[in-house]
Amino acid sequence: MTFSLSDALAAVERRWPLAGAEPWDAPGLVTGDPGAEVTRVLLVVDAVAATVDEAVEGGYDLVIAHHPLLLRGVTSIAEDRYKGALLARLIRSGCALVGAHTNADVVESGTSAVLAERLGLVEARPIVASADGVTGLGRVGRLAEPTTLGRLARRLAELLPPTATGVRAAGDFDRPVETVALCGGAGDSLLADPVVRAADVYITADLRHHPASEAREQALVGGGPALVDVSHWASEWLWLERAAAELRIELPGVEVVVSELRTDPWDFQVVQ
Repeated sequence: MTFSLSDALAAVERRWPLAGAEPWDAPGLVTGDPGAEVTRVLLVVDAVAATVDEAVEGGYDLVIAHHPLLLRGVTSIAEDRYKGALLARLIRSGCALVGAHTNADVVESGTSAVLAERLGLVEARPIVASADGVTGLGRVGRLAEPTTLGRLARRLAELLPPTATGVRAAGDFDRPVETVALCGGAGDSLLADPVVRAADVYITADLRHHPASEAREQALVGGGPALVDVSHWASEWLWLERAAAELRIELPGVEVVVSELRTDPWDFQVVQ
């Protein structure tokens, strides 16, 4: 059985419907001939020079990236600009590019759901549920066995692929933790959500100084969770293997591979 890019796009739509994407998002087909044959698919978090080189040199027909290359508008794709250079390389090699971003976050087996599952959360549900009550942003649930903030941070460090920034925590090392709220990727927009504020800890990525500081100060007044900040790339990389497994079911016979390349932007950290 052979599959075209159009067939692959239909499979992507079945697994991660575009209707689930946030209004500001830009998932879907970026470049590629819908009629071209697809035999090899590479899954990545980021479409950057290293992963595009991996796809081209590995003879892949399709790259599915979690983060859209063209999330924000551009006025030029000249090849002296990195997005233009990447697109030109993909087009010349006949390799298509598709983004599956917030539409892949909200589904039952999306980025946050996979992280919650790997942490062993029970009775996990969305923080911000969609109309069906099953899909939605983030996840909140209970640990099967209560732990401490320090032990949970160490568990995350073992679970996630290593990065320069590692795992950072705000709160007492021995603070008891049972209810966990989390959001793969940048989730500081959920810091004030009542579900998050009622949890013992909130795990997300890209926590900036002011939102994190304000959340800590608010917790002193009205209660709130400890905070755990992890790498954006690492928090979403875990989802790629689940996505690959789903695509192998949708496209039997097509080789689907998860990139092992680290595309976290930081290379090293100096601890004072």
